[in-house]
Amino acid sequence: MFPIVLTVHVLTLCVLVGTSMMVDLRLLGWTLRHVRVSEVVARLLPWTGGGFLLMIASGALLFYAAPVLRYQNLFFRLKMMTLVLVVVNAWVFHRNVYRKVADWDMHPVPPRGARVAGGLSLALWAIMITLGRMIPYQVYWFK
Repeated sequence: MFPIVLTVHVLTLCVLVGTSMMVDLRLLGWTLRHVRVSEVVARLLPWTGGGFLLMIASGALLFYAAPVLRYQNLFFRLKMMTLVLVVVNAWVFHRNVYRKVADWDMHPVPPRGARVAGGLSLALWAIMITLGRMIPYQVYWFK
């Protein structure tokens, strides 16, 4: 079962990060400049949310397979801290900047707060994926 759950985890991560990246790139003003931000978010948020829920569920199962081993892994702990930062970044964005989306919805380049949230999201996802890939290799780093 472990390879199946791991595959589900990676595939749902692809859905989550792929849809998040499309929103983040729009927030940075780098893509889809002629599409309303609210439309991009409305179309992709259900996929992002579904990917997030399945990724968390499959990740919990992967953790359950070897909880002590995972908990002792530095890369796993850093990945979980990064996940918290990703969630906080999304929460702050939706709680503050996105509430005023009507004011800047059609601007090719959104306001600085939106660009910061998008750039931070991209960076945090890259860090989290890298940390996730490092989890199996801790034994090589810390002998």
